[in-house]
Amino acid sequence: MLRFLVLPFISACLLASSADFERALDLYNKTDYTASLKYLLAIEQKQPAELALIGQNFFMLGDAKRASDFFQKAVATEPDNAVYYHWLGRAYGRRAEMANPFTALGHASKTRQNFEKAVELDPKNSDAVNDLFEFYLEAPAFIGGGLDKASKLAEHIGELNPSEGDYARARIDEKRNEYGSAEEHLRHAMKLAPHQVGRVIDLAKFLAKRGRFEESDQTFLAAQNLAPNAPKVLYARAAAYIENGRNLETARELLEKYLASPLTPEDPSRADAQKLLRQTAGG
Repeated sequence: MLRFLVLPFISACLLASSADFERALDLYNKTDYTASLKYLLAIEQKQPAELALIGQNFFMLGDAKRASDFFQKAVATEPDNAVYYHWLGRAYGRRAEMANPFTALGHASKTRQNFEKAVELDPKNSDAVNDLFEFYLEAPAFIGGGLDKASKLAEHIGELNPSEGDYARARIDEKRNEYGSAEEHLRHAMKLAPHQVGRVIDLAKFLAKRGRFEESDQTFLAAQNLAPNAPKVLYARAAAYIENGRNLETARELLEKYLASPLTPEDPSRADAQKLLRQTAGG
């Protein structure tokens, strides 16, 4: 008799958990991370996906320590899930950025290990592959970085997505101060993906860094025409202006418009935009 009483109770709990997860996921996608957490933390028997979404919310809120704790639990519960390892690597990467020099190296090493594990489990996970590429590109050799590793991975990226592969090669060329070749790759990436506004933004940012401001402005205008009022265009253009100390009033207007836009977790955070906005003071 007890068995027949327990099974409906478990089923009801699972259904409630599923409903709460769907509400939490919707709130997460709307960048309401605090509200999303309220639903998730109230779930008693948390499934791996719920643990991971809790981690993602904490990550987006800037609490990388708590994020990594929950991603660790998700990985322990579902050790073959590449997505969880990728997010765990991201959390350790954020911790490395914020840590003192004595602990940063350990966090950076765990970042690499988890990115590599994610790619090992799912070589077609483009987000994990791209993050591992960025690690190899930026990190020193003594913690596992290096241009040789980045170059090898760029070939794999090109197999997954030719346009993204050109972008990766452009990043490597920039590191080697081969700016002409870098620009060629960026323009070829645009040609391969003419409707992807991100490829246009990549070229505009590159031109701004090279001091070719008129060309950069024209390229940002092309991005705006391709995706009118797209938040990523507003943010990237404002960031380029601020980085070069020019058009600060326009940068302020762009960031204010950005902050009023409906954002997704894929967009730069509002906290990052507000930090940039403070840099426009006096512009």
